[in-house]
Amino acid sequence: MKSRMLILLALFSALSAVGAAIKIPAIIGTVAFDVFPALLAAALLGSGAGAIVGALGHLLSALIAGFPLGPMHGLIAIEMAVLVYIFGVLYKKNKKVIASILFILANAFAAPLPFIFLMNIAFYVAIVPSLLIGSIINAVIALVAIPRLKSLVKQDIIKRDVKL
Repeated sequence: MKSRMLILLALFSALSAVGAAIKIPAIIGTVAFDVFPALLAAALLGSGAGAIVGALGHLLSALIAGFPLGPMHGLIAIEMAVLVYIFGVLYKKNKKVIASILFILANAFAAPLPFIFLMNIAFYVAIVPSLLIGSIINAVIALVAIPRLKSLVKQDIIKRDVKL
């Protein structure tokens, strides 16, 4: 069973790499379709798997763009992992709407807050609209795809998610 989980984790990471190559126009930074595979993984494979795919997906997206924010992408990868993990936990509790709205709002407004102190308020104001649009698109794609992909993933993998 571990090999099946690793294969699925690699598949979602590869999807994240493909999504990372598809950029959403942004004034500052990189906004891409790298997070929807992480949301899929969180809902189908478990919150921990989704967190891993979320962090890797962001780092791949930043790598493709040339790491425009330098080492600060490490912080963003951690934020993505936490947000996707929370999404997965709420989604498993059948709170799909709350999970989606919380992910969108936290990714668009809360995640870039540290950059007010690390950079300036202008960066925050410039990045929020693109992050909001990107978060909405990524969440909608995930919410549409999750029910269609559930039959491809055995239920016993889904039930073995790490509990809080």
